[in-house]
Amino acid sequence: MNIRSLGYAWIESTDPAKWLDYGTNVLGLMVAPNMPDDGNVYLKMDARPFRFAVQKGAQDRLSILGWELYDKADFEAAKAELKKAGVAFEEGSKADCQLRCVRELVRLKDPSDNTLELYWGADLDYAKFISPLGIAGFETGFNGDMGFGHAVLPAPKLKETHAFYRNLLGLGDVDYMHFHFNPDPNDPGMGLHFMHCQNPRHHSLALFEAPNPTGCVHLMVEVLDVDEVGYCLDRVNEKQIPIVSTLGRHTNDRMLSFYMATPSGFAMEFGTGGLKMDWENYTPTVSTLPSIWGHKFQH
Repeated sequence: MNIRSLGYAWIESTDPAKWLDYGTNVLGLMVAPNMPDDGNVYLKMDARPFRFAVQKGAQDRLSILGWELYDKADFEAAKAELKKAGVAFEEGSKADCQLRCVRELVRLKDPSDNTLELYWGADLDYAKFISPLGIAGFETGFNGDMGFGHAVLPAPKLKETHAFYRNLLGLGDVDYMHFHFNPDPNDPGMGLHFMHCQNPRHHSLALFEAPNPTGCVHLMVEVLDVDEVGYCLDRVNEKQIPIVSTLGRHTNDRMLSFYMATPSGFAMEFGTGGLKMDWENYTPTVSTLPSIWGHKFQH
């Protein structure tokens, strides 16, 4: 499959108003001006009509990630590949597609029970992004073709889930890490696969070998200037939002970032300076250290 980018996230929240405040006054995203007034919170960061949609629900969790295919032909080919592989999916309704501002979509689950949508034909509304906090912009590529950032998903069935995204969905391997959380020599540890789409972003998806009740380990958004990371860190501290991981720089993608709690329980990485890759000349790596400095996880 020809997946181009990570297009959108649908989030379930017991109190969407918290996401409205968090998204605008902490992350610096804009309330999407061209989305319906239907009780959901829609947050915009670039030329796309929205990137994050927050619906009221019974729990706090990530509910859906949307992955963008190249065109109609690739969409039809993807459906054929899913059928051949025996993977069940449902066609998105006309209302589903209108709400997501896409032409067509299908919805399915990966082997670790994460819900995803594959779509083609995303709208551009070209409404100027005006951050309520004065952020100049987010790194999403030309007309958003690098996606909104990346997602790290829980993948208790790591082997099967990795194969699903690599062999069926066509994402490429970037890096692998293996973590041991205690000194017991019999501790099997947990794996973490980093994977890329057909764009230069170092990774759009990572799969972590552990369950998570929120359906997400973290999402990431990337700003254009290092000072914006510092300003955001100040806002987080002023609002007493829990810091999940301190400021640091990662080894594999060189992202300078920190992690904070979101209103839905999973973390948000806020960073800058992530690598842009040439995939034709890349060999996947195995990293033994997650960060060059910093990124001390808080317990």
